[in-house]
Amino acid sequence: MTTEATAPDETVPRRARRPRRAPVAEPGPPVQAGSDWSTWSTYDRAELGFRNHWYPAVWAHEVGRKPVPVTIAGEKVVLVRDDRTGAIKGLHDRCPHRGVPLSLGRRQFSGTISCPYHGWTYDLENGRLAAVITDGPDSPICGKVSVATYPVEERLGLVFVYIGELREDGTPPPVEDDIPDELTGNTLVLGGRNEIRDGNWRFAAENGFDEGHAKYLHNTALWRLFKVMPTWNKTRIVERDGWLIRVQDEVHWEAEFPGVGRFSNKRWWKRMPLPDRPGKNGDANPVIAALDLPGFVSIRLPGILRVAYPQFIHYEWYVPVDADHVRYVQLMVRFESGWKAAAFKAKYLTAIRWLFHGQFTAQDAWMVDVMDSPPERLYRPDLSLTAWRKHIEDADVVVQTVAGRGH
Repeated sequence: MTTEATAPDETVPRRARRPRRAPVAEPGPPVQAGSDWSTWSTYDRAELGFRNHWYPAVWAHEVGRKPVPVTIAGEKVVLVRDDRTGAIKGLHDRCPHRGVPLSLGRRQFSGTISCPYHGWTYDLENGRLAAVITDGPDSPICGKVSVATYPVEERLGLVFVYIGELREDGTPPPVEDDIPDELTGNTLVLGGRNEIRDGNWRFAAENGFDEGHAKYLHNTALWRLFKVMPTWNKTRIVERDGWLIRVQDEVHWEAEFPGVGRFSNKRWWKRMPLPDRPGKNGDANPVIAALDLPGFVSIRLPGILRVAYPQFIHYEWYVPVDADHVRYVQLMVRFESGWKAAAFKAKYLTAIRWLFHGQFTAQDAWMVDVMDSPPERLYRPDLSLTAWRKHIEDADVVVQTVAGRGH
């Protein structure tokens, strides 16, 4: 289980500013002028993400009889598997009596969780106070107190938790609304990593969809050791079915920079890269080809990245934890069965997990952690960032705030 940094209920959490990796001479230069995020006021307020969405939390196999605490969009949740039904349940991780986390509690009776302090015992199904061990069987407060519950579903081996308002009939929207369609109706095999990283979720999402960084930041990654990276592209953004898609109109493998010199990622041992859209060469997996994507990188609300290659798709969920931490869920998916699925699983466990979901995306984590924006000065490739921010401004989103927690 990953240990999480959680936030007090009253304020948006802030972690102490850590020293930059390179020492800065004192007193140091002032921060240079640049743009703030006032153009994107909704985005600027979304430190904790958005309400009315399903977010992946931990792996389903990590939740058993022992309570598991998670923080999603600033909300403290305890996950526990109901021994009556086998289903995972989610409750607000705070006993109303004195504010002790229920995730520290005990499973004293079937289908319940008991606060470790005084034995206040809650039904996992509805959060109702069912018993108070230290006040006897006739405790008058029973039935008068409850804790908020959270809708929970298991998909793709993950526990998804709904943060937001319920519909008039008391149910949440379908969890499939926040899972890419191709993951819900096809046979597939996947490998993944799930961890909490430093930095706000918006920096992580922007890094994923960022047009410029991969060609330079990742040209030292072992995953790219034998693959040529472009030097620069001409790119535009198109929107389709709620996804923003990066479309590469021009790819330049090397360039001469006036007065500076020549730059190229080409090396004699590197082969030419995969095509700039997954179906370009006609050799894509049928499921991926049917998506008919004009580009290989796309992003959608509430913060899901899709990087589609001809034979596999890499997904990333950027789940807000608090203002300064993000749960980074990575899935590598192949739409295969039988021996091909088994071969992929073996390849994932022996190589991909460490090279791609490890060292490669660790470079992204480094940048997300040290980023300090705004103020900022944007350049042409940042059209990917501004399109994402504008998409959020134009969408019907509800910003998650501390005051807006619970149902």
